[in-house]
Amino acid sequence: MFLKYLALSSLVILYSLMFIGGYVSAAGLGLSCPDWPLCPNGILPDSEFFIEWIHRFIAATTGTLIILTAIGVWLNKQSDKKIKLTATLAAIFVATQITLGALVIDLKLHAVLVAIHLGIGILLFAMTLLTVIFAFRLGKATIQTRA
Repeated sequence: MFLKYLALSSLVILYSLMFIGGYVSAAGLGLSCPDWPLCPNGILPDSEFFIEWIHRFIAATTGTLIILTAIGVWLNKQSDKKIKLTATLAAIFVATQITLGALVIDLKLHAVLVAIHLGIGILLFAMTLLTVIFAFRLGKATIQTRA
């Protein structure tokens, strides 16, 4: 039961991250916080860095939730190959996104890296969505029809 809601929370927070990431990109705020992982002034930034800081904070929360979901899937005795695959890929993609996010900042928004960051984000969303779907099916008896 807990795994279902952990996976669903991961998806909701991930969607929020993608939404604010789109805003950061569209508003041209991608380099408003020029250091990675923290903005100038450390943990709590000035107001000029706040939107990018929010994006990074939600990213850290998302990463934690997705990795915890993957661990939970592997620890759950009812998990089958499909959910293990999607949860593991989601964890791999979230680690890739963190690395790409750092590179995007370090290389001053290089267009190719920004595009790859977006593409991996879409794959991450797909794997997280599938993990949620599979999690809500755990423990339910399959209905077999006879021909």
